[in-house]
Amino acid sequence: MKKTFLLALVALMCYNADVNAQSFLKRLGEKAAEKVKEKVTDKVEREVSDAADAVLDGKKSKKSSSEKSNKGDDGENTASDNAPQVNTSTDFKRGGKILFQDDFKGETIGEFPSKWDLNAGKAEVKKFNGETVVEITDNGFITPLIKQEGAYLTEEFTVEFDYYYWPNKEDIGLNDIKLILAGSTDRTSDETSVWENDDAPVFIVRLPVCDGTGGWYRYNNGSKVIETGFDYKFSKGWHTVAVSFNKRALKLYIDGNRVANLPKVKQATWVGIHVPFDYDNLTFIRNVVIAQGAVELYDRNAQDLTAAEKAIEETGKFVTNNILFETGKATLKPESMADIKMVGEYMLKNKSARFEVQGHCDNQGSDKVNDPLSQKRAEAIVAELVKMGVDEFNLKATGKGSHEPVADNKTEEGRAKNRRVEFIKR
Repeated sequence: MKKTFLLALVALMCYNADVNAQSFLKRLGEKAAEKVKEKVTDKVEREVSDAADAVLDGKKSKKSSSEKSNKGDDGENTASDNAPQVNTSTDFKRGGKILFQDDFKGETIGEFPSKWDLNAGKAEVKKFNGETVVEITDNGFITPLIKQEGAYLTEEFTVEFDYYYWPNKEDIGLNDIKLILAGSTDRTSDETSVWENDDAPVFIVRLPVCDGTGGWYRYNNGSKVIETGFDYKFSKGWHTVAVSFNKRALKLYIDGNRVANLPKVKQATWVGIHVPFDYDNLTFIRNVVIAQGAVELYDRNAQDLTAAEKAIEETGKFVTNNILFETGKATLKPESMADIKMVGEYMLKNKSARFEVQGHCDNQGSDKVNDPLSQKRAEAIVAELVKMGVDEFNLKATGKGSHEPVADNKTEEGRAKNRRVEFIKR
């Protein structure tokens, strides 16, 4: 009897355990199903939200299949990943007369750059990723070495330079680089005196060197000093910063994208670049250009003709120094697209127009390198025009190398003029 009772008790326990286990597994399954349902719902909601955002932005909701090709040779993101988070325009155009230009080529590594003055801190020529660049550090403040004393910026000018950005840089606190357009005539001022005197700075833009999603700028409109920021998605690598000033209007561009459009700013007199703090091997610049001339002021009564259309109608060709490439490559920089777009729009309006696209170099380097490089660059421009819908039959790419200079290659200003693209109507 006792044995029968024990067997019945064991059977009951096994049954309850089985029921409890099944109940547990059922609840576990229900929770897992609920989790899956939540994930699916969340994913659908995100995709719907992304699709809605894409429609509002006028973009495709699907990622481009060429996303991988937007990586550089070293895996760094290129311009397509640098999309700003604000509405932008790509109307930047370098001034026609070069006042100052320095790509640091020919400089001695370890020395102070020969075309610059040092107002504070330190700066040094270095080799970085195979390029000759300048590092500014230790609260460094440098200014172009221009013989003319006092103010040298005209009422229409452009300023451009490249700087390097590092995402997720460990053990580095807040750091930035500032482009300063001063309003005084004393070009020996350090950054602190320019910063603290509200009448002195005309425009200062602060750009993140690492771990930043945007920048900040401060400007003087003649009656008060205003500070504000801008959003921009910086990726690892070089970024081009440009300013265009025309009489009163100032525009700021990052990688060819306009991120600030200020209708009234005081006239600037000279340019400086400042880097606070004292980190080593962090803040690098290259390709500095200051030019006379600027993006035209908006004129409600102006005829709806682009610079390319005017030149083609008047001379039969459009010559530009604003189509730029990566050093030693046939890779177009983002700011090049403004002039290419003008030619493309002209050709789309004039379907029968045929053009020879000529790439020209200065005499730096050998013909063995320059000739094929200029050909590849001309072909890259043709490829962009074809992407716009221009008939490839109406385009011919020709690399001229350095064989047809229009200025003296002995000066930097002359070499800058010789580095050009000509669209010649046939």
